[in-house]
Amino acid sequence: MAEKLQTPPHADAGAGRRLRPVDLARPHGLSTQAVRNYEEAGILPPADRTPSGYRAYTPRHADALRAFLALLPGHGHPTATEIMRAVHEGDPDEAFRLVDESHALLLEDRRTLREVEDALRDLGPRPLSGPGPAGEGDTSIGPLARRLGIRPATLRAWERAGVVRPRRDPRTGYRVYAAADVRDARMAHQLRRGGHPLERIAPLLDRVRAAGGLEPLEGALAEWRARLAARARALLAGAAALDAYLRAHG
Repeated sequence: MAEKLQTPPHADAGAGRRLRPVDLARPHGLSTQAVRNYEEAGILPPADRTPSGYRAYTPRHADALRAFLALLPGHGHPTATEIMRAVHEGDPDEAFRLVDESHALLLEDRRTLREVEDALRDLGPRPLSGPGPAGEGDTSIGPLARRLGIRPATLRAWERAGVVRPRRDPRTGYRVYAAADVRDARMAHQLRRGGHPLERIAPLLDRVRAAGGLEPLEGALAEWRARLAARARALLAGAAALDAYLRAHG
């Protein structure tokens, strides 16, 4: 139910016109309960109350909500909440630290992407028609896991997902990873670092094998680059909105 609006006697005369929860919620497609929840979480500054106990918001609350919603795409809900909470607790340095941390994470993701691209280029050409006979370059699960810095259980999970396809030694039954399997494992490892789920990596490597080269990975790398660019733009937009809020109400 919409809250009735009365001007509280202790209201700051310079605070501007009073707004109801619905006035804040409607322009953003939010519920009035979401606005109340944001206030309780510290995303919005505390609202005055009317003599009847109803919340009386101001343009400052509307600006805080816009700043928070602008921060969301780049920082995510938990960090955006902490940023606004720090601002309203009078700790702008903590808010700036949180903003810097998100930018540092984006930079680390960019470095990871570059490492993935470099690693894939360094893999070099090789036949991708499937596992060949035992020969030079064959290895077992333990040494391969150590080379990649992962556990043998991870390689077994990748095998179940169809990401790698080692053959079995007919005498011992142990897994044998040929050069082609090692390369597939290295590609999977790099793509996992980029946040790609196994269910997407397996069909992607199938296309790489069928194509006989790394061209099918270009789409995945382009998508990754696009996601990073979108995050960068979102962080810039969030910073601009936060700066505007601090200039107006800091």
